[in-house]
Amino acid sequence: MSFTLEIGAAAPEFRLPATDGNSYGLSDFKEDYLVIFFTCNHCPYVIGSDEVTRASAMKFTSEGVRFIGINSNSAASYQEDDFPHMVSRMEEQNFPWLYLYDESQEVALSYGALRTPHFYVFNRERKLVYTGRGVDQPRDSSKITINDLDRTLEELLDGRPVSVPVTNPIGCNVKWEGKEKHWMPADACDLI
Repeated sequence: MSFTLEIGAAAPEFRLPATDGNSYGLSDFKEDYLVIFFTCNHCPYVIGSDEVTRASAMKFTSEGVRFIGINSNSAASYQEDDFPHMVSRMEEQNFPWLYLYDESQEVALSYGALRTPHFYVFNRERKLVYTGRGVDQPRDSSKITINDLDRTLEELLDGRPVSVPVTNPIGCNVKWEGKEKHWMPADACDLI
């Protein structure tokens, strides 16, 4: 079995606290499509592409797409990834997505999150139709030539099959509790 969810897999359930003071589970989202992405507060690849992700969320939310960010990073690796910093980051940035905290890292493991950011797109049946990067140059948005996330959502909304369902996420590895900052699980590997 692959570490990361494979295309066609069902979205794993979760219930996590959000920076808005509420807790959310998969069943709370009624939109046609879900973009669940693993993110954090400190990673330069996240920071470099946040505004591109914001633009995608703003573009597709009215089309029945819900964006959900999940921070699974251990605060022991980077204190700025703790929940209070998540709350202040959302207050400062006012991102158009929910920001959930996976302190136990169980959700990151169930999805097989490799990096920040790592995107998962689910269809109406909550089956995985895309996993991987959002864009080809997340650290420097001025160099982006491919926006895989936008292409995937445009194809879905047009009723077409996703032409490139798997890419390798580009970013910092998820920071696992009790491990050195660059450790990855033994069965985690490139997706393509």
